[in-house]
Amino acid sequence: MRTISAVALDGIPEVRAGDDLAALIADALPDDLADGDVLSVAHKVVSKAEGRVRRLDAIEPGDRARELATAHDKDPRVVQAVLDETVSLLRADHGVLICETRHGLVCANAGVDRSNAAAPDEVILLPADPDGSARTMRERIGALRGVRPAILISDSFGRPWRLGQTDVAIGVAGLIPLDDWRGRTDSAGRELQATAIAVADAIAGAADLARAKDASQPVVLVRGLARFVTPDDGPGAAALRRPPADDLFR
Repeated sequence: MRTISAVALDGIPEVRAGDDLAALIADALPDDLADGDVLSVAHKVVSKAEGRVRRLDAIEPGDRARELATAHDKDPRVVQAVLDETVSLLRADHGVLICETRHGLVCANAGVDRSNAAAPDEVILLPADPDGSARTMRERIGALRGVRPAILISDSFGRPWRLGQTDVAIGVAGLIPLDDWRGRTDSAGRELQATAIAVADAIAGAADLARAKDASQPVVLVRGLARFVTPDDGPGAAALRRPPADDLFR
């Protein structure tokens, strides 16, 4: 029998630009931290530590931002922040801008969000390089604690076919992000043609259930998944991005 546990960590203070986030996390982790553990970290604390925050009073919206803001009843300064993080605006409807970010992520509003910002006139952006952030955090925690758990950086995404949001992995280090079962057989001996398990996204979603959205618990310790943890950092969350040619919605 396999058992998985997800425990939200207490003791991590409000994070500000320049903070050593990995050290703050390392201090909050239990003494029995192991190499086979997984840490799921909400991206907003990563973004705050990396200074990926913008003040709205410092943003001058352009004509396109004002046009979209008027059409969709949005703050033009927020729209400009979204456009600045966007390489392609795929759709604008129902007050939501569906964007492709410079990371290759397709998501609402390019991941720009005002929730959990330290001030009401701020927006939080996605980390500039989420996979790089995960690798750096893993190395730093390894140096501080002597073990190297896998690191997963998560964000909440909507889904084309389903209502509601769930956390997905936008940055990964030391974890098999996608468990490809194609070519293997099922319990009846039939060859699997399309099955690929989104391991990192499943962990992110499970971890999010262990914390409340307003609980100030940005890190969740997940155990029981050592079979997916790797000594090397691996391909990162980039391995989960669907190639544009296979995207039925573009």
